[in-house]
Amino acid sequence: MIKLLGAVFIIIATSWGGFEAARHLTERPKQLRQLKVSLQSLEAEIMYGHTPLADAAKNISNQLNKPLSTFFETFSYKLEKSSLTVRTAWNESLDEIWGSTAYKKAEIEIMKQFGETLGQHDRLTQQKHIQLALTHLEREELDARDKQTRYEQMVKSLGVLSGLLIVIILM
Repeated sequence: MIKLLGAVFIIIATSWGGFEAARHLTERPKQLRQLKVSLQSLEAEIMYGHTPLADAAKNISNQLNKPLSTFFETFSYKLEKSSLTVRTAWNESLDEIWGSTAYKKAEIEIMKQFGETLGQHDRLTQQKHIQLALTHLEREELDARDKQTRYEQMVKSLGVLSGLLIVIILM
C-alpha cells in the first residue's frame, strides 16, 4: 500500500513539473504580446497625448495585467518619488519583475536597451526607438510561439512518462 501511494506521489510530482514547464511555454507568448501592447500604448501616450513619462507609465499600468502592470507601476513610482534617472528607474523596475515573468534573457536585454534611450530624445526619435523595440519583440514572440507549438505537448508527456519510468525502476 505504501509503495502504491509513493508511486502515485512520484507520478503526480513529475506530471506537475511537466505541466508547469508547459505553462511557462504558454505564458511567454502571451506576456510578449502584452509587452508589445504596452509599448504601443507608451508610444501613443508620448506621441499623441504628450503625457509626462511617469504619468504615462501609471496610465499603462492601469490597463495591463500582472506582472507588467507591476513593472509600469513601479517605474512610475520610481520616477515620481525618487531622484533616479529614467534609465536607472527602468532597469531597477525590470530587475524587480524579472523572476515573476516568463521572459527569457533576450527580451530583458531588448527592454534594457530600450530603457537606455527612453526619455533622452525628441518624440519622433523616441517613436523610432519604440518601433525598433517592437520589431525585436515581434521576432521573439514568433520564436516563443514556435517553441510553444513544438515543445508544449512533449514537455507535458515527458513529465508523466518520467514519473512512470521512475516508478517502474523503483518497483
